[in-house]
Amino acid sequence: MTKLSLLELVRVTQEKDAGQALHDARDLAAHAEDWGYQRIWVAEHHNMAGIASAATSVVVGHIAGGTSKIRVGAGGIMLPNHAPYIIAEHFGTLERLYPGRIDLGLGRAPGTDMPAMQAMRRKSNDPEHFPQDVLELQAYFSPEEPGQRLVAVPAAGANVPLWILGSSNFGAQLAGELGLPYAFASHFAPDMLMTALRQYKARFKPSKQLKRPYTMAGINVIAAETDAEAKRLATTQQMSFANLIRGQRGLSQPPIDDIETYWSPLEKAKAKQMLARSVIGSPQTVRNGLQAFIEETGVDELMIVSDIYDHQARLLSVQLIAEAMGVHADAPKR
Repeated sequence: MTKLSLLELVRVTQEKDAGQALHDARDLAAHAEDWGYQRIWVAEHHNMAGIASAATSVVVGHIAGGTSKIRVGAGGIMLPNHAPYIIAEHFGTLERLYPGRIDLGLGRAPGTDMPAMQAMRRKSNDPEHFPQDVLELQAYFSPEEPGQRLVAVPAAGANVPLWILGSSNFGAQLAGELGLPYAFASHFAPDMLMTALRQYKARFKPSKQLKRPYTMAGINVIAAETDAEAKRLATTQQMSFANLIRGQRGLSQPPIDDIETYWSPLEKAKAKQMLARSVIGSPQTVRNGLQAFIEETGVDELMIVSDIYDHQARLLSVQLIAEAMGVHADAPKR
């Protein structure tokens, strides 16, 4: 069975501040754990008023502290923003606190704008060093050797699985060459999904971490009791993408009855292209859509993005998705 996981956006809304967004993320993780989800990840974003996961490793620890089984990780850390040594220390610490539950997904994009990059003292060409940074990070997680002068404490010897994230062939090829699991960001950049998956499998070389290729794909899923209600809830995400196209990074907005009154034809076309990998509807609609996606892609795991304004409605969406896909049968209900 294809595994289900969640990407938690830690949305700040017009009614909910960053503190409440962080508490809601932890609450969602606790429910998702009961409902059979494999893992929950948060992503690194900077200078975005509507997303409260900038201090990604801190958020990972916050969520892990409120759960007991589900894997928690970064999806991902934008490695060009950081020294690999520091990331090894952070995630090595998390693994010591929550052994066997921490994932580290790595991206090569900065995940922010130029003012934030300058504030982080990073150079715009740093993504070119991404493969070397990944190898350096791997080395810090290796067991300490006798006489080793530089050790990432307490990362040395910690079991922190690395993932390569991407939306192009570059990440797919690198993940294959290094023998690492690969996650494709088809929830916002779907165009090269199938090509990247083929490239990854063609380039894959077994490694100490992974003997066979392992793929994950992001997909937007909004579930409700009816197709009509799900479509209404989905307008929150559609407005967010329209705002990004306008160059606006505001707070998450409540759903509206008619999205056509919000975006222009050009904004609609661009947003629809970015959101092409979306399944919106009742449990049966969701089941049919996700099964078709799995059959088309052959991925081992789905990273669900259920970007809904109201926390209770989002909890219901995540629960309905699990039930529709048959991973929730024996889980206790809250």
